[in-house]
Amino acid sequence: MVHSVELEIGGRTLKIESGRVAKQAGGAVTVQYGESVVLTTVCASRKPIDRDFLPLSVDYRERSYAAGKIPGGFFKREGRPSEKEILSCRIIDRPIRPMFPDGYRFETQVLITVLSHDRENDPDVLGLIGAGACLAISSIPFEATVAGIRVGKIEGELVINPTITQLEDCDLFVTMAGTADSISMVEGGAYEVSEEDMLEALTFGHGYIKQIVAAIDELKSKCGKEKKVFELPEVDAELTAKIDALLGDKLKTANQITEKDERSDAKRAVKNEIVEALEEEYPDDIGVVKNHIHDKDNEEMRRMILEDGKRLDGRDFDTVRPISCDTSVLPRTHGSALFTRGQTQALVVCTLGTKVDEQRLDELEGESKKSYMLHYNFPPFSVGEVRPMRGVGRREVGHGNLAERALNPIIPVGDRFPYTIRIVSDILESNGSSSMASVCGGSLAMMDTGVPIKAPVAGIAMGLIKENDKVVVLTDILGDEDHFGDMDFKVTGTAEGLTALQMDIKIKGLDLETMKMAMEKAKNARLHILGEMAKAIDKPREDLSEWAPRIITIKINPEKIGEVIGPGGKIIRQIVEETGAKIDIEDDGTVMIASVEAEAGNAALERIKMITEDPEIGKEYIGTVRRVADFGAFVEILPGKDGLVHISELAYERVNQVEDVCKVGDSLKVKCINVDNDGKVRLSHKDTMPAPEGWVPPPPRPPRSGPPRGRSQNNNRRRR
Repeated sequence: MVHSVELEIGGRTLKIESGRVAKQAGGAVTVQYGESVVLTTVCASRKPIDRDFLPLSVDYRERSYAAGKIPGGFFKREGRPSEKEILSCRIIDRPIRPMFPDGYRFETQVLITVLSHDRENDPDVLGLIGAGACLAISSIPFEATVAGIRVGKIEGELVINPTITQLEDCDLFVTMAGTADSISMVEGGAYEVSEEDMLEALTFGHGYIKQIVAAIDELKSKCGKEKKVFELPEVDAELTAKIDALLGDKLKTANQITEKDERSDAKRAVKNEIVEALEEEYPDDIGVVKNHIHDKDNEEMRRMILEDGKRLDGRDFDTVRPISCDTSVLPRTHGSALFTRGQTQALVVCTLGTKVDEQRLDELEGESKKSYMLHYNFPPFSVGEVRPMRGVGRREVGHGNLAERALNPIIPVGDRFPYTIRIVSDILESNGSSSMASVCGGSLAMMDTGVPIKAPVAGIAMGLIKENDKVVVLTDILGDEDHFGDMDFKVTGTAEGLTALQMDIKIKGLDLETMKMAMEKAKNARLHILGEMAKAIDKPREDLSEWAPRIITIKINPEKIGEVIGPGGKIIRQIVEETGAKIDIEDDGTVMIASVEAEAGNAALERIKMITEDPEIGKEYIGTVRRVADFGAFVEILPGKDGLVHISELAYERVNQVEDVCKVGDSLKVKCINVDNDGKVRLSHKDTMPAPEGWVPPPPRPPRSGPPRGRSQNNNRRRR
């Protein structure tokens, strides 16, 4: 039987339906909003797996047919996930993951398939709603109903689920998820808005999340399956007692070591000692032993913070780790920076390119170009590990996108800075919040390059430890505080306001008061980091790097683009080869000439000007004689443009033969004396020379009377 629920959101109908398709899945719903439709399914294995993590996978895939398109490429079918699909997976995965019971080890797969896209209503939020709905109606144990929404702010007004067109005008845009009681995920950007504005947007969006959650619960009451009872496997009390006895205060002692590597070595030694002591008696339970030690380490770190008021590295709750900033660290790059905060270090490089270097995007929403990119790399040596390098992972895509979004509001656009900008952040060390180091390093690298950014941006990661009524917000979290803590809340901005934020939590939700406190502490930390960055460089350099291309922009008549390009691109290729400059031509006649050396750019500019220039009456030219006739010489004064020098204009004295003055191939100085309506050019050589003493110009010829030359009255009569 088909069941559905509907509600109005932002003037459009949101419809969630189950029972029509994919009936063999553990849970399946279609979500429609406008004319965008997604199918979301969930399935779980019947037996748990022996792993110490939640085996949840989320995949979001877009079908090209959803927008009436056929995929490009040789195979004409969808390939590996695009960056948009990967980012959509992440915003769906993060809010549902904390809602599974502790110790749940059944492989669970959530699949979101975009079936229809109206190019106005982004289906990623529909996938988030669908994930919450199919988990709610399935038999899979899931602790609270989750839903999502997007909020924008246009000209001071908050808008729910802004369309793709409206997003271009938003000063603030945030995707958020939560339950009826709290917020569990935030991902957004802004153009330097205040913390108060962001909190207002989150409050506004949570009101709509409550409505959607109520609708999903209504659907659940109609067709939801009975939830499976999940109980944690019984733990051998005798074994855990032995582990605890062997541990004693060893973890507490190890956690007093403030240096990361020494602390890790000490805890590893404790674990190995206990495993060796118990492996003979409990050979099949070594995994249980390791997991219990991990859990006790978690408890000890949280106890230190909540009861002793101490962090692993000895800082108080609000102190940012020591920061050092260096610029121009690489000799031949356009701009570079090394940003170090504690044991987190990012080498960030900025490279400038031309229009040719823009990234071309072919998405369901349509084709577009991207002139600013930030790429984030996280090699295994940054955390002292060994693992295979198999391309960019989801984490790297997500962290890079966050850093890219954080810097986007300060990037110069349009004619003010007609460059393509690529920033690459290579993480050299990591112990907490390498994405925020990438933001800070990206600002420094652009200023080192000479990019006229609006203002520098800094970022900070906030953490949370919450036990019952005890709540502690941590500034600039370490890797272990992220791992054992309850929240990873990243906030970026300028001195004037926020530019991006991302929040993930491991508890069931977070109230707005705690978020407000975290944002206030993050602001103080951000301003501190901006002050440290300013010690290295506080504004963009006056000139671009000597290795960066210089771009000259001119506008030509669009009708003359073909003359510049030439047949088969012959002319433009010749200019590029001879000058060494890069040339990009837009359909509107905008020409951008890029070169590292100014001479090359100027040479290409002069060549293009000559090709596109129209002869100007009264202007003198050095031309080349291309053809000689009895009545005069044809002289090329501009590329492809000839003019006639009549024999009477070759000299002040009488000229009997043109060859007496010039021959084919000669250079001849001429002056443009007329351009008629047909574009024919009349030139004079004698007007470029001083007149002989006593020379008197001949009187103008009187107008002819009678019929035109070459036509008699008899001919006219005959034609009539």
